[in-house]
Formats: sequence, structure tokens, C-alpha cells
Amino acid sequence: MNPRPPLPPFTEETAIQKVQMAEDAWNSRDPERVSLAYTPDTEWRNRDVFLNGRTEVVEFLKKKWIREQDYRLKKTLWAFTGNRIAVRFEYEWHDAAGQWWRSHGNENWEFDADGYMAKRYASINDQPIREEERKLRWERI
Repeated sequence: MNPRPPLPPFTEETAIQKVQMAEDAWNSRDPERVSLAYTPDTEWRNRDVFLNGRTEVVEFLKKKWIREQDYRLKKTLWAFTGNRIAVRFEYEWHDAAGQWWRSHGNENWEFDADGYMAKRYASINDQPIREEERKLRWERI
């Protein structure tokens, strides 16, 4: 695998860049694209789901974005040091019944020397919202 800059140790500037790259990838809702930011043996905790490896990540994300329709995410740098970054995030989506949700929480990331995320631990809470309460919207072209 080729290095995936920016590489650790992170500065504030490179940590912000890494967070924006993650936000952009997740907003693509393309599981394959998202998975390429992680090591082949990546370790995840997403709520109460534990995943190991890119294959499990791709399958998880495929199911996620079937359930979480019109998903839109915003990530914000919380802290960084060495090869670790912590982010706060919120995303909005609706279920098949049309109920809108705002999901928010924290993620802790650990990167390998080549800039791939080896560990991702996410704590997430869901809040039902009315459509008019949405803050994150896609610009349709």
C-alpha cells in the first residue's frame, strides 16, 4: 500500500486535513472508497458492533446506508497527538418510514505510519428530529 498523506505525527493543520478527508469520503456513501482509508486489518467499534478488516467494514457500510437514507455528515477535530485524532460528529438521515434522525457522538482514531486508520472507536447517540429541524443538507445540482 502506498502512503496515505497526511502522515503522523499530526499537526493541527494535518489533523484538520485528515478529518476533512474522512468527512468527504463518508459523505460519498461509497463503502469501497471509505474502506480504502483503513488498514486491511482495521479494528472498529461502531456503537455495539465490532468489526475487523476492510471486508467487514464494506459490508457494514452497505447495510448502514440502505437503512440511513439521505445521510449527511459533519466531522470536527476535537484533539490530536502523535498518530491519534479525536473527532466530534453529527449526521442526519431518515429511515424508510420517513422519520428524520440526528446522530451525534465521538470517534477516536489511531493511524499507522503510512497514514491508514488502524483503529476507529465510535460512540453514537440518535435523536429523532422533524424535517424542519435539519441542519445538514445536500446541495442538489
